Amino acid sequence: MTARVLLAGATGVIGRALVPLLRARGHQVTALVREPSRAAGVELDDIVVADALDAGAVRAAVAAARPEVVVHQLSTLRGPAAEGLARTARLRTEGTAHLIAAAEAAGAERIVAQSIAFATAPRGGPVLTEDAPLHLDAPDPGWALTTRAVAELERRVLGTARLTGVVLRYGTLYGPGTRYHRDGAIGAAVARGRLPLPEPAAGVTSFLHVEDAARATVSAVEADTGGVFNVVDDDPAEAAVWLPEYARLLGAPPPRTVPAQLAERMLGWLTGYQLTAMRGAANDRVRQALNWKPATPSWRTRLAAD
Repeated sequence: MTARVLLAGATGVIGRALVPLLRARGHQVTALVREPSRAAGVELDDIVVADALDAGAVRAAVAAARPEVVVHQLSTLRGPAAEGLARTARLRTEGTAHLIAAAEAAGAERIVAQSIAFATAPRGGPVLTEDAPLHLDAPDPGWALTTRAVAELERRVLGTARLTGVVLRYGTLYGPGTRYHRDGAIGAAVARGRLPLPEPAAGVTSFLHVEDAARATVSAVEADTGGVFNVVDDDPAEAAVWLPEYARLLGAPPPRTVPAQLAERMLGWLTGYQLTAMRGAANDRVRQALNWKPATPSWRTRLAAD
């Protein structure tokens, strides 16, 4: 069944892949944007304008769109890392609250929200389910802020009384527009031999192509169930596996190794954590509940191809 969909974040990496898929399925897509000029080139049915952090503006914009489904893909990581994390945390807390209140007032039936699969605490096995605790006590202030904002987003989305809430915990995104594209920050660093490999490099990354993220979101829009779902590929990999292979695929020299205790100082806390301690995510639940599976089951086939 087709629906009127309000998409907040239509101009982002996932949003741009998502819009044509939704419209191809017959859904009417209205974008909620802060700057209309950023929607140039995106084939939408309509646009409403509001800053997600302005509750009144969001309420008016959502009322005008009259959505049946609200899709929350808001994040902003442009500019300095600390500023991007702080604003994204506000979008996940204040912005989510504004969207939910506006959606309820407008009579929407469903909300689908973006979260992250790698916010889990680094405890337990190498690959964790949705039931694993989040890393709320992370030692890095920026990551602690992020994981607490994720927890607040998920609590609000799953706790709304009038809407069916779906949380999609995407894996580490790659593909056009991401940091892992060959022209992105990570791709460029690997290509130039500037991303060293800690020793040992036991952190596990669960990757996800942006097209698969968009396909999972369509499934969530059209489903009749709610809950929290890891959306990742089938090939979680330790850094000792994926980083040298990524370098090989890019035609770059093998990454040089450094002692693990130096990784944080050289790479920053979050990258060092990803390479040494992060856990991967299992996708069994989303396969069963939303009848989704990745069209790209392994990062190995497309990580360097786009």
